Amino acid sequence: MPRYNIKTKLRMMRLTLFIALFFTIATQAQNNAIAPNEKLVYTASYNMSGILTDIAQVTMETSSVKTSKATLMRLKTTAVTYSKWDNFFKIRDLYESYVNPKTLTPYLYKRDINEGGYYKAMKYTFSHKSNTVKTVQTKKNNWVENKTVSINSGTKDIVSALYYIRLFDYASMSTGSSKSLNIIFDRKEFNGKITYLGKETISTAIGSKVCYKLSIGAGSASGLEGSSNFLWLTADENKIPVYGKFKIPVGNGELKIKSATGLKN
Repeated sequence: MPRYNIKTKLRMMRLTLFIALFFTIATQAQNNAIAPNEKLVYTASYNMSGILTDIAQVTMETSSVKTSKATLMRLKTTAVTYSKWDNFFKIRDLYESYVNPKTLTPYLYKRDINEGGYYKAMKYTFSHKSNTVKTVQTKKNNWVENKTVSINSGTKDIVSALYYIRLFDYASMSTGSSKSLNIIFDRKEFNGKITYLGKETISTAIGSKVCYKLSIGAGSASGLEGSSNFLWLTADENKIPVYGKFKIPVGNGELKIKSATGLKN
């Protein structure tokens, strides 16, 4: 297989990894599941030439941040390729969202990606009163572009959406019911859809877990393939993601939990 094709697949896998695995419910839920100092570590795998291969570690961390006006929660997600892949396609990606700790409403979002020599940084400043987002995009050679984007009420960035799914009361949902949420990514807003498929017990690195199984879908802008994307959240008060499967136009992959510390409940 040509080098270019494999690199393209890896890039598309990374670009859609979070979108493919994490969408949420358009409901103003209260945060009873997530506290500062939580740390979740995952192995990201991708199907290469028919073999599911571990290529990167994804880490999700929370912390408390005090500003002059309020105390926010910092939601941080990083993706780093394992060292044996660095010479081929090195990934060093950082995603951050600064949110209201009670509702996870985002105020500031930052994205800094470095993938095989491709660099891009993005900063969103949310104005929920005017339903706009001021964006600043920086690319290689410090090329900067400013743009204000209109959004719908309740729209989230990809990181705050990633965490927000854990606030919903899945136990009260009937199997097959669906909800949706608008998400802004790469300055484009699209609709994510999540369908509750019931409970399922799965084996993970942190033990056997009874989980809520979710089906993930989205608009064509996300790059998702049909309804072949699934996420499992623990069926407890923490509702942590422990396993995910995704399919994109150039292949499929998995996200498997390695460790979980600092849980709220």
